[in-house]
Amino acid sequence: MTDRIDRKLAELGLTLPAPAAPVASYVPAVESDGVLYVSGQLPFKDGVLMTGRLGDDVDLAFGQEAAQRCALMIVAQMKAALGGLHRVERILKLGVFVNSSAGFTDQAKVANGASDLLFALFGEPGRHARSAVGVPVLPLGVAVEIDAIVQIASA
Repeated sequence: MTDRIDRKLAELGLTLPAPAAPVASYVPAVESDGVLYVSGQLPFKDGVLMTGRLGDDVDLAFGQEAAQRCALMIVAQMKAALGGLHRVERILKLGVFVNSSAGFTDQAKVANGASDLLFALFGEPGRHARSAVGVPVLPLGVAVEIDAIVQIASA
């Protein structure tokens, strides 16, 4: 699976970032009973956090790219936690949090940046349940934060 993901990333002109270290008191991922829980991941582009509020100082396209960058970080965390992507069976659920102004209502469209990438990388096992929620502020002022629940095969 790792080779397939690497090929698809190359086709899309993307690369996996180095897994980000936690910014507070938690671990990036926890494995339990065939499930990997990935903590909320922030969007980095060229090593810099993507900050801003949708509907205020950044637009939908920026939000979608930020969501895609969160998904890349989720995959990087999965790979680090599992020693590769060979154990990934299915992306079960994403929780997408969008830093939004009161009038912004396209959180689901922002979340598509992550959902579309995971489908492109994993195919049908990349389709998942999802929530997309607007919030008034996120850690470090980022535009999007995403966590994930992933079904995995035993080691």
